[in-house]
Amino acid sequence: SLTDIGIGQRCRIAEVNPQQEPALWSRWLTEIGFIPGEPAVVTARSPWGDGGLVVRIGSSNFALRRDEACCVSVRSL
Repeated sequence: SLTDIGIGQRCRIAEVNPQQEPALWSRWLTEIGFIPGEPAVVTARSPWGDGGLVVRIGSSNFALRRDEACCVSVRSL
């Protein structure tokens, strides 16, 4: 998942699958650009250790909570 990707590491979105999370997260993440096949890069992690991170998709940056990031499966490039 996105939570396993290091800062600066490029990856490609594989799928968005909120197994135990609210189903609306899947729709929301897809609407903002987390679409299978899209390249992404983790640009920052929360300094507070709560698992939050910032992901760049195209020219947009998104801050995700750990639970949201866990819904996004990726493949390394």
